[in-house]
Amino acid sequence: MPSTRLPYASQSVAKYYFIAALALFTAQIVFGLALGLQYLLGDFLFPYIPFNQARMVHTNLLIVWLLFGFQGAAYYMVPEESETELYSLKLAIALFWIFLVAGALTIVGYLAVPYAKLAELTGNDLLQTMGREFLEQPLPTKLGIVAVMLGFLFNISMTVLKGRKTSISLVLMIGLWGLALLFLFSFVNPHNLVRDKMYWWFVVHLWVEGTWELIMGALLAFVLIKTTGVDREVIDKWLYVIIAMALITGILGTGHHFFYIGMPGYWLWVGSIFSAMEPIPFFMMTVFAFNMVQRRRREHPNQAALLWAVGCSVVAFLGAGVWGFIHTLSPVNYYTHGSQVTAAHGHLAFYGAYVMVVLAIISYAMPILRGRVANSQKAQNVEMWSFWMMTIGMAVMVLALTGAGILQIWLQRMPTSGAMSFMDTQDQLRFFYWIRVGGGVGFLLGLMTYLSSFFVGGVPREVPEGAAALRMRSV
Repeated sequence: MPSTRLPYASQSVAKYYFIAALALFTAQIVFGLALGLQYLLGDFLFPYIPFNQARMVHTNLLIVWLLFGFQGAAYYMVPEESETELYSLKLAIALFWIFLVAGALTIVGYLAVPYAKLAELTGNDLLQTMGREFLEQPLPTKLGIVAVMLGFLFNISMTVLKGRKTSISLVLMIGLWGLALLFLFSFVNPHNLVRDKMYWWFVVHLWVEGTWELIMGALLAFVLIKTTGVDREVIDKWLYVIIAMALITGILGTGHHFFYIGMPGYWLWVGSIFSAMEPIPFFMMTVFAFNMVQRRRREHPNQAALLWAVGCSVVAFLGAGVWGFIHTLSPVNYYTHGSQVTAAHGHLAFYGAYVMVVLAIISYAMPILRGRVANSQKAQNVEMWSFWMMTIGMAVMVLALTGAGILQIWLQRMPTSGAMSFMDTQDQLRFFYWIRVGGGVGFLLGLMTYLSSFFVGGVPREVPEGAAALRMRSV
């Protein structure tokens, strides 16, 4: 039976982070499906899990499990890129348990205690940081996130400093440090509503359309190097151009959140122009991925990981690029802002850009972490089925939400007189909401299929001749 060993023993800590990420991802989808049903059955799970609590859990789990995925990817990639062991394996393990326990206690707090009472119990009167979407975490949790991320960044940075420096590891480090520093704006909660929304978007937008794109680019480049055998110099050139475009368009593209919140009128132009350019780096990622596959020097035994990597580039372009552009120009956004069109864009963009890239690195690394080069063909077939089930399920959800958003705008926002009320409009959207639930069920089944692939037996795929060196180090 073909087997392999980790190039660096400390990479093994990544397995803890990947398992936790997948467990939290599953919980996130379960709560998302519950939310979809609550749109249709208003008293579903009430009073045990009201809508506001379920939504907090759903969105917070998204952030936490992706952070686990990013950390696991860094712990796997950086020792291999730096050609040295992790600076401190014990620190990585300790931070894992601290982060996991703190996250679990926060979720229990959301579900067990009314939010106002939770704020009172956790010292929100000392420093008011709670109450903002995606940043609902109590003060102790926010402080814990900062402490964990600083420890993690210290560990990774010291590893990079003592070893080889590569473009991939440096881009990854810039993205991770940017992620951590921008989170500090979550502690700033001014009484002026305009400034409050500005600082909030400094976290949310500059995460998902700024620093996280650097992390995505580094992860995608790493997987493509390993699975295609293309020269590192070629991939590095693409990576530099893509991240430059991502930062130029993403930073100034923050302006599409400043359209109608009391900011100066020039943001209508700045936000529209640079937001219209934001699909460019995602399109470049798509061209990059397909170009690398076409230029591949061999067939890697892990075809499932390659499918996730290529799928990530395509779906990210559709979700973040196309669906983002649909409603990013200020005259259009005037009608679409906060509608179900926004929800459609958010779901597809997160799935394509970040969920799929984390699943790609897990798909590539987990077999090696388990002592094999790649899973058996049978297991990979199951995994590739899960790819299509999740992607089709997400597509159904997004098309349903897009249809709901268009109808919502037509009935509620377009008419100059006789517009429907919000609740009457929601009644007209029930057909689309049922379709969304169907897509959500399909996505959950796809996720269950993905998880089952880890338990499918069979003989691991053979390593093609000349591939042994490529699994141990970069080309």
